[in-house]
This record gives sequence, C-alpha cells and structure tokens, in this order.
Amino acid sequence: MSEVLSPAAARRTFLLLTLTRWFPVGLVVGVITLWVLERGLTISQALLAFSLQGIVIFVLELPTSGFADAFGRRPMLIISAVVNVIAGVVMIVADSFWSFVVAAALQGVFRALDSGPLEAWYVDSVHATEPGADVDGTLAAQGTALGVSMAIGAVISGGLIAWDPLSGPSALLLPMLCWASLNVLHLVAVVVLMKEARTHVDASGLRRAAASAREAPAVVRDGLGLLRGNRVLRCVVLVEVFWTAAVVVVETFQPIRLAELVGGEEQAGALMGPVAAVGWGVFAAGSALAGLGSRRFGVARTAIAARVLNGLGAVVMGVAAGPVALIAAYLFTYSMHGTGEPMHAALLHREASAANRATVLSMGSMVFFATFSLLGTPLGLLAEASSTQVAMVTAGAFSVLGAFLYLPALRAEQRRPAPAGEPAPAPGT
Repeated sequence: MSEVLSPAAARRTFLLLTLTRWFPVGLVVGVITLWVLERGLTISQALLAFSLQGIVIFVLELPTSGFADAFGRRPMLIISAVVNVIAGVVMIVADSFWSFVVAAALQGVFRALDSGPLEAWYVDSVHATEPGADVDGTLAAQGTALGVSMAIGAVISGGLIAWDPLSGPSALLLPMLCWASLNVLHLVAVVVLMKEARTHVDASGLRRAAASAREAPAVVRDGLGLLRGNRVLRCVVLVEVFWTAAVVVVETFQPIRLAELVGGEEQAGALMGPVAAVGWGVFAAGSALAGLGSRRFGVARTAIAARVLNGLGAVVMGVAAGPVALIAAYLFTYSMHGTGEPMHAALLHREASAANRATVLSMGSMVFFATFSLLGTPLGLLAEASSTQVAMVTAGAFSVLGAFLYLPALRAEQRRPAPAGEPAPAPGT
C-alpha cells in the first residue's frame, strides 16, 4: 500500500486499533492469574510460566523490531495478531504447567511482534506530512482510549462470570472464550484499516523479506549503539527495570491477594471485573491528567511524579488489611500507571528517529519483560515463603527508585526549545 494517511486519519486509525487490541485484554486482565491458579498451578509456578513469556520477548524484541523498521510496521502487526489468536486458544485448553509454558511462550512471541510497530507507524505517518511534530497529546489520548476499552472489557468480564451461563467447571471460562474470539476481530481490523507507505524495499514479497532480514541486524546494532551513546535514552529505558516491579504487584499479586481476602478464585474473579473496570477508568483519567501535567510542569517532571506515586501505591496495596483498602490502593496505583505511561513513551520518542523508532520502543519493552522474567519467580517464592503482602511491599519499594533515572531526561528537557506558541516549563515549577 502506498497511501499516506493524513495526521487526522492516522490518529483515528491509531486509536481504533488501540481499542481492538486492548478491549479483549480487558476481559481477562483481572482473571488470567486466577484462571492459571484454578487450573492447578501454584503461585510460583504461575509466575515462572509468565516469566518465560518475558524471556521469549527478551530474545525476540530487537530482531523483530529491526524487521519492522526495515520492512514495515503493517506486516509485523498482521503476523503478531495471528500469533495472538493461536496463543489465546492454547491458553484456554492448557491444563498443566508445561501447556501454560507453551501458551506463555506464544504470548511472548505476540508481544515481541506487537511491541512498537503501531506507535511507530502513527508517529512516522504524522511526520511524513508534519516533520518533527510532537505526539505526546495523541499518546495521552491513546492511554485514555486504552483505559476506557479495558474498563468496558473488565465490566463485561465480571458480568459474564456472575452470569455463568455455560454451567461448566469454571465460571472463568466464558470471558476467556470471548477474549480469544475478539482477538480475531483485531486481526481483521489491522488488515483492513492500516495503510503504510512502502519506503524500505520495492520488490516482491520474498525479496522484500530477504532484504529486510539483511537490514534488520544493522538496525539492531544502531539501536544498541544509540543506547551506549545516549545517556538520556539509556536511563529512560532502564526505568523499566523498576517500573516492572509495580506492574507485578498490580497485575499479578492484586487478584491473588483479593482471592485470599474474599475466599477463593471465582469470588475474586467476579469482583475483579468491576474492580479492573474502574481501574482502567482511572488509568484513562490518569492518562488525561498526564496531558495536562506535561503542559503545565513538563513531560519529565510528570513522569517522575507518576513513577514515585505508582511505586508508593504498590507499597500501600501490600499493607492493606481488607478488600476495600486493597481496592482503593489498587485504583490509585493504576491511575498513576496511566499518568506515567504516555510520558515515558514521549521521552523515548524524543530520543528516536524514523529510522530506529520501533527499535527504541522495543528496547524499552525488551527490558521490561526481561526484568519481569527475573523478578517474577523470586517474588513468587518470597510470597510462598512469607506472604503475598511481603512480596508486594518489597516490589513496590523497589519500584520507587526508578524515578531517579528520569533526572537526565529532566535536564535535557530544560535545555530543549519549547514548541512554537508554548512557553517552556519554568525551572522551579
């Protein structure tokens, strides 16, 4: 396809594909850990299986993003959507540790292929007609769209669990089936809606693939060289090491702890639907707040504040003694996750160019999932040896330390010229 979308059309497609990508996830984000535990795995086994997903992403992230930079974003997203459909089916039929390992590995392949290309496609589509345009506003809007779609999915998930029309062995089965089915819809949406100018190689499909494979190692080397030579980018990417710990608390330990407090996985699953829905609602609100905060205080300061508050929220989740307090802390923590994510992405984009944008984004994702694979199992073993609360507090406190790695980006922002028509953030604000 040679058509280049206008910035407005690219924005609409970007946000719509965000909805089709993340709405199905909303159906299972609050119950996937409960599903695995209900199928017979222990906490440490579940986290070990999920950690293998991180290892797969770590291995594939840069090569696949290099392919996307060299060959095109659209083919990568189509392939990733196909893998996602397969992974969903395997996750539903899995009934042992090793079958869940296979499902997690397929999810890792999907996430490695999916990470970066859509965002890079949008930024490059905008820059094709408006070179150098800042995109933090649309990234914040994407976070809002992501949060709203996840929230709606989670509400529906809770309703499906409470309804339980299948009367099968588990009330968690229906949302899992809906998730797998809607992954097919996302695949169709990518094929139909995404348009990309081919600027890499004008050849037949096989020749383009061969040419892009030859280019990918150079793109990867350039990305790693950029990390070595760019202190700001290196520090922003390393924030993922600390951010991951809070994500483990929010996405993995939250439903486990809730199940402990309410008496079982299915009871927690029914609650996690509306709880996760509100969580993604406040995530969306946090993303909207990020846009306001970046205009008033600057992108880097907003990122620092969000990182600190997100980590402290995870600590409070660990010390909460009842379900109401746990849910309240969860909602606050997720709102700060929503605030920090678009600001983190905007800082990455400032250090990238069209030639390596997908690679830069994927380096951050690679570090995130590599850290998840390293942290997940020890935190699971810590939870089994002591309690889930000790593991949650430990991870949350570690997460706060990542705020210090935004300081080089803050100094770079203070030296950065303000966009036309906008004042630079005051040094003391």
